[in-house]
Amino acid sequence: MFRPVAVRSQTLLAGAALVAAAATTVVRPAAAQIAPQEYADRRAALAADLPDGVTLALGAPEPEENYLSFNQSARFLYLTGIREPGAALVIVKRGRRVAPTLFVQPSDPSKEVWTGHRIGVAGAARLTGLPARPSGDLQKVLDSLLATGASLHVVANVSEEGSPPAAEQDLVRGFAERHRRVGVDATPTAIVDRLRGQKSAAELDLIRRAVAITVDAQREAIAAVKPGMNEFELQALIEYTFRRNGADRPSFSSIVGSGPNATTLHYNADDRFMQPGDMVVMDVGASYRGYAADVTRSVPVSGKFTADQRAIYQLVRDAQRAAESRAQIGSTKQELADTAAATIAAGLARLGLIESPTATYDCAEEGQRSCPQYRLYYMHGLGHGIGLDVHDPDQYDDERIAVGSAFTIEPGVYVRANLLEILPDTRRNRALAAKIGAAVARYANIGVRIEDDYIATAHGVEWVSRAPREADEIEATIAARASDALTRRDSTKVEWYRKTEGLGP
Repeated sequence: MFRPVAVRSQTLLAGAALVAAAATTVVRPAAAQIAPQEYADRRAALAADLPDGVTLALGAPEPEENYLSFNQSARFLYLTGIREPGAALVIVKRGRRVAPTLFVQPSDPSKEVWTGHRIGVAGAARLTGLPARPSGDLQKVLDSLLATGASLHVVANVSEEGSPPAAEQDLVRGFAERHRRVGVDATPTAIVDRLRGQKSAAELDLIRRAVAITVDAQREAIAAVKPGMNEFELQALIEYTFRRNGADRPSFSSIVGSGPNATTLHYNADDRFMQPGDMVVMDVGASYRGYAADVTRSVPVSGKFTADQRAIYQLVRDAQRAAESRAQIGSTKQELADTAAATIAAGLARLGLIESPTATYDCAEEGQRSCPQYRLYYMHGLGHGIGLDVHDPDQYDDERIAVGSAFTIEPGVYVRANLLEILPDTRRNRALAAKIGAAVARYANIGVRIEDDYIATAHGVEWVSRAPREADEIEATIAARASDALTRRDSTKVEWYRKTEGLGP
């Protein structure tokens, strides 16, 4: 059982040591859950910020193929705790009277032969304390409510690409066309996301558990790394450890990238055989009862960092440490990001990969004509919120770190072998390429990202993802693998894959 250590500092640093939650033991499934009253409070907070009318929140639909995994939409799960497909929530507000009703698929033993048990209408009412009706009643109930001229407010399941699912758009469009006097807006979506930005104590506990499971998986993977392994072997070990410790699933597609793949930010093919002298980036996270972790470690495949690998690795670690030193209640994300960026720029200049910490180059990035040179190697943001989604709304993103924040800090440096080829061909850039060409060739294909998870409580900001991360710690963990039976492997077990796919050892 994961038991957090009490935290006394108001900042991330207590002397020279990071405040942390202990996460060194294997986590077993626990009975952690969010109380029905908390869901009721969330719905009340949403209703309080809305005008009179009808609010509709749709859960995720049944997968088109019944053998695909179902994952509930985050906003609907936040408001209800219901994990079954095809559900909906309707909240009617008239003055001070707020009446929520849940719509769920009815229990049907003939269908449950294929789909498994459904809680049904009575079960949903017992679980949530809400009035419940069959999902087939949703359209007629909403038509009846909207016929009175009530406005329709929609909690939209907007994806990262910015659009709700087509079926959801069609449903809402149908209501709008049948009730032309009715205004339709998605105001509740932003309200729900704002509420999600401040995690409750129960949510932070679930995030801790997701992180602890992910840390166990990172420890297993770091200990197992060796030349000749395939990236998918590490992916399999990581995801096995997730499930063995009670996680629902990975919280996103696992990224295990070695050699040149370590310099691709969202690489997830995970099918290259790792070579001596490679670095491997493992960016992974477990989802535990719907809550996500996100932890990245970058490891030398041969077990020891080369001098050049260690130089890049230490630069990234120094940037993370600098950002951590600013991470405290009341700090802004920009303060942390600026501190990390300045550290990376100074380090890249020392290594000869850029001309100076403030140097720029000719670029065509989002309409800009001049960009900082350090962005050639560090092109992503410093971090993001975590919660029901791996990129979750958080106070850290838009305001200041506050009690209830949960977020990552993840600087990185990626030296792509073809970096000079992708520079726009200008006189200024040709001169830059001549100056840094030797350094780019020296550090080519070294990719390093170090990502950790943090939560903010009344005691301060805690580092909770305590997987090995100092260079010496990582080397020691790999060196100790021979004594750990869990990391032993049969070197011939992927021979069939080498032969059939024509891949090298």
